[in-house]
Amino acid sequence: MALLQQLAVSFGLGVLLGLERERTESSVAGIRTLPIVSLFGTACALISRDAGGWVIAAGLLSLAAVLVVANFAKIKKGDIEPGMTTEVAVLALYGIGVLAVVASISIAMVMGGAVALLLHCKKPMHRFALAVGPRDMRAIMQFVLLTLIVLPLLPDRGYGPSEVLNPFRIWLMVVLIVGISLAGYVVYKLLGTRAGTLVGGLLGGLISSTATTVGFARRSVAHVGIVSLSTLVILTASCTSLVRTLVEISIVAPGRFLAMAPPLAAMLGACLAITVALFFRSWRVETEMPKLENPAEFKAAFIFGGLYAVVLLAVAAAENTFGAAGVYVVGAISGLTDMDAITLSSAQLAASGHVDAATAWRVIMVAAMSNFIFKFGIVAVLGSMALARRIALAFGCTLASGILILCFWPR
Repeated sequence: MALLQQLAVSFGLGVLLGLERERTESSVAGIRTLPIVSLFGTACALISRDAGGWVIAAGLLSLAAVLVVANFAKIKKGDIEPGMTTEVAVLALYGIGVLAVVASISIAMVMGGAVALLLHCKKPMHRFALAVGPRDMRAIMQFVLLTLIVLPLLPDRGYGPSEVLNPFRIWLMVVLIVGISLAGYVVYKLLGTRAGTLVGGLLGGLISSTATTVGFARRSVAHVGIVSLSTLVILTASCTSLVRTLVEISIVAPGRFLAMAPPLAAMLGACLAITVALFFRSWRVETEMPKLENPAEFKAAFIFGGLYAVVLLAVAAAENTFGAAGVYVVGAISGLTDMDAITLSSAQLAASGHVDAATAWRVIMVAAMSNFIFKFGIVAVLGSMALARRIALAFGCTLASGILILCFWPR
């Protein structure tokens, strides 16, 4: 049975990649050749169990020789096609066929799916590469530097009161937040500044719901006709920021997630219900996203790292000195401009046992409510009166749900 599964997966992945290459009119390998290549890799791996690993190496060399001969024949005919994507895909598929036997079927399937996606997403990836400017590329390289070089060098031990300041874990949170924001920024670069209303709000929540609120509040003054659209985008970005909060808790405190997530999800549900009601009135409208800065900038990473360390220390100190009341004050203040720092610090303290899960989610909810109030203040100062009235109603309902949850949710 295991042998049949290996052959079936190898053949299926070969057909998948062959179909994709056939559609691109590749003259090197297509829907018939690539399944044969994957099965050839699987056969070599099966033979190597008795004959030795040299069979796999010999199979790879013979396949490479076939590719060289095929390309040489093309060149003699004057058929010169730039690029080596198909040739590399053939070699990769051979390796995937081998992995189905020597490693596991799951690994082979994941790698095969990844190769298929890379082959299929040629145009979006090229478009993204062209959209990335020198400044963006420098910031991305800085993110790689701080993640792969600086992070491993930091000491993984606690310092300060209650040993809550762990340099490695603090910077790990920086990498997490910048990574989430960077993922949204990548999608933003792929789609360009114009996007559908829903996508615009989702991207705003991933990158910065506060920046999105500022951008659309200002726009509502110059363009009175987009008040409904601006309301929807701001609400969608706010809902996405709450989803982001739940994701952060699941990563930092997976053991406390079930204890912390339900009340926050209930508040998200209230915000989402209002957003859905508005969505059916404005979903056909396209919007132009405000210009967003690359979230992987070196300076921004250090600022967030410092803010996270301060909030982490403040929450621990407030808990030790003033009890839960002091923690809520810290949550309300830090949540005004940034939800990530208080969410991560509360989740980490809950995971380590410094605060209980009930206190942690309540602090995060207080911070979320504070953030909603702050964003309403932005709209009231920078936006039109019509937008301010709509946001006041929508955020007011969300805040009311938050207050009810804080008062009546069982401990």
